[in-house]
Amino acid sequence: MTGAPSLAACLRSLRAVVFDTDGVITDSAGLHAAAWKEAFDPCLAAAGDRRPFDPVEEYLRLVDGRSRQDGAAAFLASRGLDLPLGDPDDGPGTDTVRAVAARKDELFTARLREGGVAVWPGTVRLLHALRDARMPCAAASASRHATELLSAAGLLPLLTAVVDGREAGRLGLPGKPDPALFLEAARRLGVRPGDAAVVEDALAGVEAGRRGGFGLVVGVHRSPGADGAAALRRRGADVVVTDPGELLTCGEG
Repeated sequence: MTGAPSLAACLRSLRAVVFDTDGVITDSAGLHAAAWKEAFDPCLAAAGDRRPFDPVEEYLRLVDGRSRQDGAAAFLASRGLDLPLGDPDDGPGTDTVRAVAARKDELFTARLREGGVAVWPGTVRLLHALRDARMPCAAASASRHATELLSAAGLLPLLTAVVDGREAGRLGLPGKPDPALFLEAARRLGVRPGDAAVVEDALAGVEAGRRGGFGLVVGVHRSPGADGAAALRRRGADVVVTDPGELLTCGEG
């Protein structure tokens, strides 16, 4: 008869797992992409660029996994829009990089309050299995909303540590693809990076896991087609899954 799920072989030699949040634990990547589109398109229109922001390809390539400021700067630069950085207290708008980032945050927060956010069931199953195996887990995210989302989903008890965008700002940690966010999560778990796995869906995040020297880098590619999976492998993913629940096997009882 079938017993409780057990960890896949690639995880068993490790001591901890660090999860990205958006797109890996929470199903919030679509909310982020839609908010970015609504923030970017007026900038493009004002500059005479008739091509709207692509919430799939450009989001994944330029914005996903980065801090708001870094994501805004990367996309605007890719379209040749040389906006000034602006001041940290810039309000939502289109005149500076920080104003565009603030507009995105305003839009995302409104969408979040309207409809909340779902979680990925496969990842939740994996988190429970890791807890049963006494393997500590952390969530790491460039988003300042990560702790709020995880708390609303009731998942904080499954996590030993959370390093979100607010913590990254407080500590002055650079954004992905720099590995600092993941390294801080591993430090809080009390393990060396080589003894931990990173589970990440963003190209920048996979690259950060590889640059950080983590023992296993798992890329998550939920969309159909092989191109995205290949891109994750090129950035350093050891394993690519369509859902983190694939890192579980059915035990025999």
